[in-house]
Amino acid sequence: MQAEVKWLEGFQFVGQSGTGHSVVMDGSGGKSAPSPMEMVLIAAGGCSSVDVIDGLKSARQQVRGCVAKLTTERRDSAPRLFTKINIHFEVTGDNLDQAVVAQVTADSLEKYCSVCLMLGAGVEMSHSWEIIQG
Repeated sequence: MQAEVKWLEGFQFVGQSGTGHSVVMDGSGGKSAPSPMEMVLIAAGGCSSVDVIDGLKSARQQVRGCVAKLTTERRDSAPRLFTKINIHFEVTGDNLDQAVVAQVTADSLEKYCSVCLMLGAGVEMSHSWEIIQG
């Protein structure tokens, strides 16, 4: 896997993935685009959501939606690393089995999500979930 990041102006950068997709980042507190740290957080939510949807579908659950809401704590001084990240999954579907949802969400953070596992080496990772009917 490869990527490239080019400086645009000020503290704006454009990142391009090896597959040709681009994203703009803003290092000045996210004024014009997500900051690099926000991108890390979004990556954790995206990676874990893939695991949750895949796990629920593999368990033949009738999942219709999944929203991952991430909250963090960071160090006050530089480097302003994340110290805690919680991912709260709001899962929507028909007759979802609570035990399956609990297992799939836990497995994502503990076994499968590459981004979360990398972060987990230095960050306290946690998760919670709820089933939303309708």
